[in-house]
Amino acid sequence: MPADTERFIQRKGFSGGFRALLRSFGERIQGNVVIRDSIGGSKSWEEFGVRFIQLGPDVETPSMSGTFRPTLDPQRPSHAKPVHADDTAALIDEVLDYHLKSEDARPDSKGNGGLALDGRPENIHASAPSLYSLYLRKLLSSMPMVSYEVFSHPVACLIAISSHTPAPIETLRQLYGSAGSKMPPWVSPEYLRYYVLIHDEENDDITQSTSLYDQMKRHFGLHCHLLRLRSTQCVPTDDDSIEVPPCEWLSAEEETVELQLRVRADDIETFNKYIFESDATAIKGFLREMVTQSIIPFMEARVVAWNDQVASRRRGISGRFISLSKRWTGFSAKGTTASVQNPSGSNYNPTHGIYPSETPEATMRQLADYAFMLRDWKLSHSTYELLRIDFGNDKAWKYHAAANEMAAISLLLSPQTMSSRTRSETVDQLLDAALYSYLTRSSIPLGAIRCLILSMELLRGRGSSSTEDAAKWGGRLLELSILSPIAQAFITERMAECYSSRARTGTHLLGSRNRQAALWNVLASETWSKVEVYKRAQSRLQDASVLYSQVGQSENVLPFPSMFYLWENLKHTAHASSLNEGVDLTITTDPANLNLLMDNEESEQLSDFNFQPVMKSAVAGDSLSLETGYSNPLAQRYNSERLEGDGFE
Repeated sequence: MPADTERFIQRKGFSGGFRALLRSFGERIQGNVVIRDSIGGSKSWEEFGVRFIQLGPDVETPSMSGTFRPTLDPQRPSHAKPVHADDTAALIDEVLDYHLKSEDARPDSKGNGGLALDGRPENIHASAPSLYSLYLRKLLSSMPMVSYEVFSHPVACLIAISSHTPAPIETLRQLYGSAGSKMPPWVSPEYLRYYVLIHDEENDDITQSTSLYDQMKRHFGLHCHLLRLRSTQCVPTDDDSIEVPPCEWLSAEEETVELQLRVRADDIETFNKYIFESDATAIKGFLREMVTQSIIPFMEARVVAWNDQVASRRRGISGRFISLSKRWTGFSAKGTTASVQNPSGSNYNPTHGIYPSETPEATMRQLADYAFMLRDWKLSHSTYELLRIDFGNDKAWKYHAAANEMAAISLLLSPQTMSSRTRSETVDQLLDAALYSYLTRSSIPLGAIRCLILSMELLRGRGSSSTEDAAKWGGRLLELSILSPIAQAFITERMAECYSSRARTGTHLLGSRNRQAALWNVLASETWSKVEVYKRAQSRLQDASVLYSQVGQSENVLPFPSMFYLWENLKHTAHASSLNEGVDLTITTDPANLNLLMDNEESEQLSDFNFQPVMKSAVAGDSLSLETGYSNPLAQRYNSERLEGDGFE
């Protein structure tokens, strides 16, 4: 973007330039968006958004092998820093820790985090979104541009000039030529170029700008827009001023820098951006026109072309024969650099760990991701299925992991019903393959975390027995020991929600999983106590009390006597922090009621990752749950009294 255009935007109070001005408005496009699928059917979607990135940063180099290390330098603009994210989890934790402390400091906060006290989920689109949804957004938005998936690759390049730019047509040509040079070789250069002329409403003549806009359309086609903005900075006292909506999809690094600047600033109001209502209306109209008339039709046309020219050749007997020929006889795509560097005949370049952008595999991955972004789940799933086999044959493990992950996610997003047998035969196998390739073969733990969390949420959204599968994969994620302490607390809390949302039938709540939900609430309370987030720990303990009372019907009863010491420890810790005093968390351990607890939930079986921590706590009194770290004098006294009376000398 020319320097005069950047200065024009910065004078309006947006130091990040044109990207900072558009970013918040692009997250939700105004009105419904109509999208056609691969068979020509149209569907209207209420929510659609676009994400703006700066060309150049957040790019994986081939030598990184899937690991990234972020650098935090508040003196440089966040869009100008190369981000490598091996420490992305630490940055996400830093952001979450700030918000957790802010939540703890609010006297009216109960630390629910999206869960009501009876275990039911609160509205995730409430005015104050849960911190768990914040964690998901940071996890998804902090993924850098990588070679093995196209979601962060450019779909369109926005080339903008202002009415102050000298030699505007020649400047646009130069910007067009320089845009592709900043992309790595595994990014396809076939993306849309969109041209914007920013007109200064207060200082320039609209007649001259309109004439220039007509020249742009003659030279560069119809993908152009005339954006009319005021050049002065808006302040809150102006008559038609409105506050710029906050950007919800900041990466963890960007939000960390912003939070540091907020802490250092004396006046918090300096961070609240304001814009004239006429400017906001113009920006919303510009984004809607660009998305509905240019970007979506461009993506639809690319999907149809790639599906007919590339993917259709791979489906059926002839496509499989070509794949086998390539694998066993060295046949490959003619003229590709990968076929020369890889003697096995594969298009995969093992030296750099990439497929060049012109190879059929890279094109099909782009087809699958475009179809996914256009919500064509059926086409995307079938393409991912083809790709994961090819990537496995080529031993392209990063590509293989990502293809298995997206095959499972697109299958879970499809509207058709899915039996438990189908889930075990398809989804479970896809997720297992994705985990093994992410962790063992590629060492990309963030990819494994994203894969399991998204799958867990999609399974939970399907209801019925799928909620237990969601809890199963949440337990698998905890077993992998790749989560940070705060993320572990969120996942443990979410597992309790999965069990509590299990469908209930009859007056006796047959088929419910309240006892397992209560157990995981207790474990979540323990995990929150370890990271010193006591309000949430207290809230989870109160949820467990309510759920145990529902199971016992008349009294609050713990299923195992040894849990009493853990309960008292957590209760004492929460009360010692002077939070939520007076909450009734009394639990009895009357053995007469244990049978009622064990028999109340029909056909319920504790899985290994649920059962083993409880059994360990029943044996060792000073380790009341798996890796609790507590040493309870009451438990030691209980064990000593039991040993004295056991008949041994």
